[in-house]
Amino acid sequence: MARLKLHDLQLARGGQTVLEHLDGRFQDGAVTALIGANGAGKSTLISAIMGMLTPVAGRVECAVPRERCAWLPQQLALDLTFPMSVEELIMSGTWPSHGAFKGYCGPHYRRGREIMARLGISHLAHRQLGELSGGQRQRALLGRTLMQEAELLLLDEPFANVDIETVEVLMEVLRDMAREGATLIVVLHDMEQLARLADDVLLLAGGHGRWVSPEALLEHHTGQATRAPRLPFDFPEDSHAGTA
Repeated sequence: MARLKLHDLQLARGGQTVLEHLDGRFQDGAVTALIGANGAGKSTLISAIMGMLTPVAGRVECAVPRERCAWLPQQLALDLTFPMSVEELIMSGTWPSHGAFKGYCGPHYRRGREIMARLGISHLAHRQLGELSGGQRQRALLGRTLMQEAELLLLDEPFANVDIETVEVLMEVLRDMAREGATLIVVLHDMEQLARLADDVLLLAGGHGRWVSPEALLEHHTGQATRAPRLPFDFPEDSHAGTA
């Protein structure tokens, strides 16, 4: 059974319908790429899945406990003036289940050190977030979700403005999370990244959504006369509506 499902979902912003009649299920233990042009409703859908936006109609069915749901926003949403070190950020991943005002114990610190080593940022443990490069910050942010032991993870353009080495590290970690059973939804704009990472695709366009296989989208892309690294945002002929 899929832990995250959409049932005839209708979403609006400012009194204007953004998405309607959106159905389907996100695969457990898989990465779903969420794609669409600017304004297509990607952020709106993420807000609804995270429980921050009430649907006009329909519903989001999520069987993942709230403390195991995580959202990694675009780096532009971060307040880099807030005094927090890399280690403190990663340790804050325990807050949803452990509480923000309880002290950490030995196992917490050991897990935090393991996560920083896995992400290649152990040497940055006591560095302030505002002192980091974009790639280093993104690794630290993903480290927080690993600390949270997220079972549902939504990521908004996680590879934007980061170095190639960080892209490789993040992709490896995300694939590992999927193999371990997590449900991942990743907003992407790059064809190569989609080809390497996605198991399924939800394409938003014209107020609607279609579930598309990565293979169908890539075939549609390679059939274009002029190919570009960014994704096409129209529906391929063989896309399938409904459940994934």
